[in-house]
Amino acid sequence: MLWRFAMRRVASVLACSLAMASAAAFATETRQSQAVLAWSQLPVLPDPIGFAGPFAGVAGDALIVAGGANFPGGRPWDGHRKIWHDRIFALNEPDTEWEQVGKLPRPLAYGVSLTAMDGVVCLGGGDKDRHYADVFMLKWADGRTLNAEHGTMNGRRAESTSTHPSLVIVHSSLPSMPKPAAFFCGALLDQTVYVAGGQEQPDSPTTLKTFWALDLSKKDDQLKWQQLEPWPGRPRMLAAAAVQDGSFFLFSGVDLVAGENGQPKREYLKDAYRFAPGRGWKRIADLPRPAAAAPTPAVALGQSHILLLGGDSGEFAFRLNELKDNHPGFAPGILAYHTITDTWTKMGEMLKELGDDPANDPNAGVWPPVTTVAAWWRGRIVVPTGEIRPGVRTPRVLWAEPTLTTLGFGRLNYAVIVFYVATLVAMGVYFSRREKSTDDYFRGGRRVPWWAAGLSIFGTQLSAITFMAIPAMAYRTDWVYFLGNMMIVAAAPVVVWLYLPFYRRLDVTSAYEYLEKRFNLATRLLGSAAFILFQLGRMGVILYLPALALTAVTGINIYYAIIAMGLLATLYTVLGGIEAVIWTDVLQVVVLLGGALLSLFMIVGGVEGGLGAVISMGAAEGKFHAANLDWNIATTALWVVIVGRFLEQFVSYTSDQTVVQRYLTTADEKQAARSIWTNAVLAIPAAIIFFGLGTALWAFYRTHPHLLNPAGRTDDIFPWFIIQQLPAGVAGLVIAGLFAAAMSSLDSSMNSMATAITTDFYRRLKRTVSDRECLNFARVLTVLLGAAGTGFALYMAVLQSTSMWDQYTKIIGLFGGGLAGLFAAGVLTRRANGAGIIVGFAASAVVLYVVKASGAVHFFLYAGIGIATCVAAGWLASWLLPGAVKSIDGLTIYSVGKEQS
Repeated sequence: MLWRFAMRRVASVLACSLAMASAAAFATETRQSQAVLAWSQLPVLPDPIGFAGPFAGVAGDALIVAGGANFPGGRPWDGHRKIWHDRIFALNEPDTEWEQVGKLPRPLAYGVSLTAMDGVVCLGGGDKDRHYADVFMLKWADGRTLNAEHGTMNGRRAESTSTHPSLVIVHSSLPSMPKPAAFFCGALLDQTVYVAGGQEQPDSPTTLKTFWALDLSKKDDQLKWQQLEPWPGRPRMLAAAAVQDGSFFLFSGVDLVAGENGQPKREYLKDAYRFAPGRGWKRIADLPRPAAAAPTPAVALGQSHILLLGGDSGEFAFRLNELKDNHPGFAPGILAYHTITDTWTKMGEMLKELGDDPANDPNAGVWPPVTTVAAWWRGRIVVPTGEIRPGVRTPRVLWAEPTLTTLGFGRLNYAVIVFYVATLVAMGVYFSRREKSTDDYFRGGRRVPWWAAGLSIFGTQLSAITFMAIPAMAYRTDWVYFLGNMMIVAAAPVVVWLYLPFYRRLDVTSAYEYLEKRFNLATRLLGSAAFILFQLGRMGVILYLPALALTAVTGINIYYAIIAMGLLATLYTVLGGIEAVIWTDVLQVVVLLGGALLSLFMIVGGVEGGLGAVISMGAAEGKFHAANLDWNIATTALWVVIVGRFLEQFVSYTSDQTVVQRYLTTADEKQAARSIWTNAVLAIPAAIIFFGLGTALWAFYRTHPHLLNPAGRTDDIFPWFIIQQLPAGVAGLVIAGLFAAAMSSLDSSMNSMATAITTDFYRRLKRTVSDRECLNFARVLTVLLGAAGTGFALYMAVLQSTSMWDQYTKIIGLFGGGLAGLFAAGVLTRRANGAGIIVGFAASAVVLYVVKASGAVHFFLYAGIGIATCVAAGWLASWLLPGAVKSIDGLTIYSVGKEQS
C-alpha cells in the first residue's frame, strides 16, 4: 500500500511538471523558417584586388589561400595583362588578420584544391604559358617538425618557403595527373580524389572529357592515378564537382566549339551527372540554368543536398565588350540539388551588396564570386576571393553558416501530447491496484485476452524504428526490404507448432527457465544475461529515435527529450506491470497505425494527381523495386532478404522474453497461438502502410522540393512532414504515434528485463525469498533499468548515430543469433547437452565476429549464421563433452506430449 501511494504521488507530480513544460513551450513557440545559409565575412585578404582561380582549403586549423591570377594594372579591355601569383596566405582564427606564410613552387592558378586529412591537395592549374599536371599537398606544420614532414617535388627534396616565424608550409608531392589540366573540377570521396574535364593548354581549342581517380589511402609505391570511364555527356571545363551520399557529382560547365570566325566559342551547359563507385555514371536532372565556374567543390549539406553557389549563367557572356564595367555580375542564386528526389530548387542567395558606385569601385561592395573554392572551416562554408565580374576580382572572403530550420509545434499539438501522456500515466495507476503478486506483475494473472496480447506483441516489435526508419528507407531507396517484413507470416506457424507448447506446458515465467530444464542452470543464466544486455542497448535505440524526431521538429534539446520519455515510460511500467504494458500497447498500436494511415492519406492528397501520380512517378523511378535477382551473398539479393529475415524472426519470437512473455499472459495455449497469428496478420497492412509512406513522401517532395529541409537528416523526413504539413492537432496525434512507437517497445523491455532478472537470478539463486520481496525487487529494478536505458540513449545522442534501421538489424543478428540457437538446439536435438551448447554459443559469437569483420556477408544473414553455428557446434561439442544424465521427456519435439519426469 505504501509503495502504491508513493508512486501515485510521483505520478501526480510528473503530470503537473509535464503540463508546466507544455505551457512554457506554448509561450515560446514559433513557426518561422530560416534561410539556408546565414552570410557574413572574414577579414579581407591582404591584396587590394584579390584573385581568381586560387588554391584554397584547410590545413591543420588554418584557412589557406594560395596563388591565383588578377589584373593589377587595370581592365583587360584597356590592354592590361593578367598576372599569376605564388603567395600563400593563412588565417589562424576568424578574428585575426591574414598572414603571408610562404610561396607556391611557381605562380599558379585555375587548378583544383581539396581539403584532405593531412592538408590541402593542389592539382594542376596553369600560368600564362602552360598548364601543369603536378599534384602536391600543402601541410600546415609546426616548424620543429619540418624535417619529419618534408617530401619531394618533381624528384627533389621539398624546401620550406615560409616567411612565418614559427609555422611552415610543407610541399609534399603526389603523383602527377595523366595530362596537364586547368579549369577542371574535382572532389574528395572518402580518401579518393576524383577530377573531371578541364582544358589541357591555354590555347587548346577544345575541352577535356577525362575522369581520373587517385586513392590517397594507398602506400607511396601503390599511389597511382586511374583513368576511369568519363560521364556520358559533352566535354567541359569550368564545371562544378561535389560529393554526397557516397557518389561524385558533375554539374554544368562550358564546352568550346568553333565559332563563326574559326575561334573557339563557349557553349554553356546545364546537364548534370552522378558517379557511384562500382556502378558507374547516371545522368540526373538538368540544372534550372547553367552555373559555370561556380565555387567548387559544391557544398554538401545535410545527408542529401548539394548547394551550388551562384555561378555564371552565360546570360551576359557575349556582351562583354558592350557592358565592360557595367556588367551586373554573376548569378547570386543558390541552386539546391536533392540526391533522393533528383530535383533542383532555388534556396536563397549569396551575399550581394553592390555599394554606391559598383561600376568604378566594385570592391566597395560585396558580389557573388566565381572561379574560386568552397571549403568548410570551423563548421561554416568559406568562399575566398574570386572573380566578381569579367576582369574584376575581390579580396573579400565570404563566410556562411548553415541554419537549422526549426518549426514550432503549436498549442493544440502540445495539448494532444499532454492528454496522451496523462492517459498513459492514468492507465499505469489503474493497473497498479491489481498487481498483488509476481504472477500479476509478470504474467498479468493470465487474464489478458488473446487479441490484446497479439496487439501488444505487434506494438513491441513495431517500435519507433518502424515508425521513422522504414518510411525513411523507402523514401531514400525502394521496397527491397518489404518482403523481409513479411517473413513473420511464414515464421508464425513454426513458432506456434514447435516452440509455443514448451513455454505454455512447462508453466514458465521466464523463457530461459526452459533452458535450465533442457540443459542446466548455467545455460539458463547465460541466455537470460544475453537477453538483458541486448535489451539495454535496444532501449537506447528506441529512445534515441523519437527524441531525435522531436528535436528536429520542435528544436527541444535532445537530451531533455530522452530523459522525459524515459522517465514517463518507467513510471507507468513500474506502476502497472505487464498488464499496464499490454493495455498501453493496445492504445499505442491504435494511435500509431491510425496516425500513420492518416498521414499516408494526407501525403498522397498533397501530390497533384493523387495516388495515381504517386504510383506512376514511383514506378518510373524504380521506387517500387522489391527484389534484387542475383546470388551475391553480400547484397540485398532476394534470397538473402527472404532467408535472412525468415531466420531472424526466431530471434524475437522464440528467445526474446519481451515477446515470449505475451504468450504467457493468456488463459491457455490456444489463445496464445491466436495472439501470435494476430501479430503476423497485422504485419501485412503495417508493412504496406510504412513502405507506402516512404514512397509517398518521395513523390510529395519530388513535386515540392522547396519544402525540404536541406540541413536535415534523412531519418527525420517523416516527422518533418508531420510538423510542416499536417494541421494543428493532427500533427500532435501523429507525433503521439511516434511516442507510442517508442514506448510500446520501451515498456516491454523494462518489464521483461525485470522479469528475467527477478526470475532467473534473484528468485532462482536466493531460494528463501518471498513473493512479496520479489515483487518489490522487480519494481525497484524497473526503475534502475529505465535509468540505464535512458543513459544509453543519451550516449547514442552524443555519438550522433545515423542509420538506425541498419544498426538495429545488425545488433539483432550479431548478438541474437546465438541466443536463438540455444532454444533451437534444445527443441530440435536430443544429443545437445549443457556443456556442449555453451561451447556452441561461444562458437557462434566468434564466427559472427569474423563474418562481420570480413564484410563478405550481408547483415541480414547474421541471425541465421548465428543460429546454425550455435546448433551445429553445440551438437558436435556435446559428443565430446560429457553432460549430466537427465530426462528430457517433454523438452524436445520428439517427446513434446510427454510429461517431464
